[in-house]
Amino acid sequence: MKAFKIITSLTIVLLVGFSGCNLKGITSPGVALELVAEGFASPVALIDPEDGNHRLFVVDQTGLIWLISDGRRLENPFLDLRARVVTLNSLYDERGLLGLAFHPNFAMNGLFYVSYSAPLREELSPNEWDHTTYISEFVVSENDPDRGDPDSERVLLAIDKPGYNYEAGHIAFGPDGYLYIATGDSVHTPATEAGQFAQDTFSLLGKILRIDINGMADSGQNYLIPADNPFAAGGGRAEVFAYGFRNPYRFSFDTAQDRSFDVSDEDQNPRLFVADVGQAQAEEVSLVVAGGNYGWPIREGTTCFNFQDWSKPLVSCSVNGLIDPIITYAHENELSAVIGGTVYHGETLPSLNGGYMFGDWGIGRGHLFIAHPPALRAGLWQITEIQVEFPDGQAGIGQLLGIGRDESGELYLLTKAPGIGPIGDSGRVYKLVPRQNE
Repeated sequence: MKAFKIITSLTIVLLVGFSGCNLKGITSPGVALELVAEGFASPVALIDPEDGNHRLFVVDQTGLIWLISDGRRLENPFLDLRARVVTLNSLYDERGLLGLAFHPNFAMNGLFYVSYSAPLREELSPNEWDHTTYISEFVVSENDPDRGDPDSERVLLAIDKPGYNYEAGHIAFGPDGYLYIATGDSVHTPATEAGQFAQDTFSLLGKILRIDINGMADSGQNYLIPADNPFAAGGGRAEVFAYGFRNPYRFSFDTAQDRSFDVSDEDQNPRLFVADVGQAQAEEVSLVVAGGNYGWPIREGTTCFNFQDWSKPLVSCSVNGLIDPIITYAHENELSAVIGGTVYHGETLPSLNGGYMFGDWGIGRGHLFIAHPPALRAGLWQITEIQVEFPDGQAGIGQLLGIGRDESGELYLLTKAPGIGPIGDSGRVYKLVPRQNE
């Protein structure tokens, strides 16, 4: 293992609620980075199917899914969808292959699901639309358990997007067995159309969707609608689970069974953490419930969004029916885009146990944080930056693109070099491990 040296983390003051009250972590926990695999272009997700085989699947934005087995990346990709993914901008792009989820019974049926940005459907005008996002089902090859069958694609849902941005793209199965899908409030012209779809319950954009993939509707669609979806009986698209999001880039579930500490009665239900990337002023993370409205574009974090001047929040706005975030912080000191994570339940970093781990893209210079709920269970969560010990010769995290978790609850960072888009081979996967002196 390479020798490590400690790089002092940047001291960051996070403004909580923008009330003028500064929050400073009392004790900053620390972690080290252990290189697991490298050579990716833009790794955005790491998934463990939790089938007992201890394999990690890494989603590369360019259209590849790689498999890490026995501590090394296999030579051939698990799945290659590059020919089906929209041509990506080498300087910066939010589109691509963005999501991967394994069927809860994957060990038996070999089914898995992906979310990717494809060229626009031919019948739509490129003057109004940019691309089409597909949520598709695939199956593992009959001849090789380390390869997905590219010819087995079955499209479940196609979502046309007017813009190239706010793509979100994360998918995951919840504890209820349903597939959850994050969609951004993709708009054709962000300067004048911010928030065009997020409050429209009849649009699939700016939402968390929930579908049942274990059946086919009488109408012919390749999924069913859970009977308890908020709009299953009307008032919006039946697929919508929650709304009012700008760019819910990553989400995660935490169940009472996962938690290693006593929980009260109100904590028994699974918690759905959704990180929503902000526009100009703030980032936020929310605990999401069925039918919840999370405010975009009425609010950005806890401030009132100003359509006319993004840099100057309105003094007031109507917040009736909106659910407050649990975490929000300002765009200051490089902080610019929240990277959603998960609650830590591993064994190698006991000081982090029970905390919600998340990060920030940091204008290409990533940062890592942990958050805990307030003592009285009301108000915003306490945030502390985590000090990161880097390998020799490395000055920082780089672009933080994602945070993954394995079957044992240990966490991984997905990064690439600063200043580039989805090109090259600078992408790396690190495991979070204890520092040398701990």
